[in-house]
Amino acid sequence: MAKTVVIIGALDTKGHEFAFIKDLVEKEGLKTLVVDFGVMGEPTLKPDVSRAEVAAAGGGKLDQLRSGDHKDEAMKVMSTGLAVMVRKLFDGGKLQGIIGMGGTGGTSVATSAMRTLPVGVPKVMVSTVGGGDVSAYAGTKDITFVPSIVDVAGFNRISRTIYANAAGAIAGMTKVDVPPAKEEKPLVTASMFGNTTACVDKARGILESKGFEVLVFHATGTGGKTMESLIADGYIAASLDITTTELADEVCGGVFTAGPDRMLAAARAGIPTVLVPGCVDMCNFWALSTVPEKYRNRNLYQWNPNVTLMRTNVEENRIMGKMIARAANESKGPAAILLPLKGVSMLDSPGNAYWDPEADRACYEAIKANVKPGIPVIELDNNINDPEFAAKAAETLLGMLGK
Repeated sequence: MAKTVVIIGALDTKGHEFAFIKDLVEKEGLKTLVVDFGVMGEPTLKPDVSRAEVAAAGGGKLDQLRSGDHKDEAMKVMSTGLAVMVRKLFDGGKLQGIIGMGGTGGTSVATSAMRTLPVGVPKVMVSTVGGGDVSAYAGTKDITFVPSIVDVAGFNRISRTIYANAAGAIAGMTKVDVPPAKEEKPLVTASMFGNTTACVDKARGILESKGFEVLVFHATGTGGKTMESLIADGYIAASLDITTTELADEVCGGVFTAGPDRMLAAARAGIPTVLVPGCVDMCNFWALSTVPEKYRNRNLYQWNPNVTLMRTNVEENRIMGKMIARAANESKGPAAILLPLKGVSMLDSPGNAYWDPEADRACYEAIKANVKPGIPVIELDNNINDPEFAAKAAETLLGMLGK
């Protein structure tokens, strides 16, 4: 049975361009299903799902949106409605790939719908902002952005080639079947930084020897968000959250924050979780010149020419300790907290630049003061990167998993 590519766009302004895409995709032996989220003019390509249906799914009425007086409201309604419709098509088995085209507005609406789909579903977005920072549009999903080079408006020597390439991309991605793995192993997530690499590598090896597949995420804000997204989507059997450094950026205003709900996806999913205050000694900024003035007298460390670390203080560590305790307390499944008494990173070890037992102790005491009775808090006389600590972290998680 032929797979279906869902084509989403504003058919009042770009109907001819979408018809071009539709024709090329169908020539590749795929079905298409066109969804219109335009608002103002009449569609120049007949859709399979009308703009009125999209507006209704978003809680609005098309007639009220067409006045043009409240474009912000129209964008909000159509974004919400398109997300509902696209997810409905996927859940009903009518979407195996999706493609959109547009400028900033069209990209915003289209990608809001794409982000409702699981990782692995082919997603292509032809966009005028495709060559820039698309993190806000992509979120934590695997959206492939094709820079439109010229505006998505009519046909010319450049645009025809771009549209054809995009059609070929979504057709090829949709047609290809992922070869099955020889063995589907349960997935475990692990968070890592350069300063915890030795710990995570050792723990990963232990878990993999016991039949688990470990997905390692770089704790740079986006990494933490992506990890939590996969947990929320139900892919993950357990979480080895060794590197919770993104909390420091949330507390201090650094560049690698993953938001205030970091660690809560595992808690809400109820999967076995080991939490460690890994690298909470450091907040991240870009080059030294970008460090806020209020932090210029702090203990700063140039990790590389583009990244500057700031040593967190007692009060910041106390706040992070409470956040870790909260995540453990809210966990619907088994949770444990491991504390490395000789430092939470490579730099936070005796004789190194970020060794500060008082700050570490503030974090640990806050954890112990706020965690619920019955949640294990395991203190180890090790640095986080000592093999004994890594082994204990892996063994604790395996114990929760009954391995």
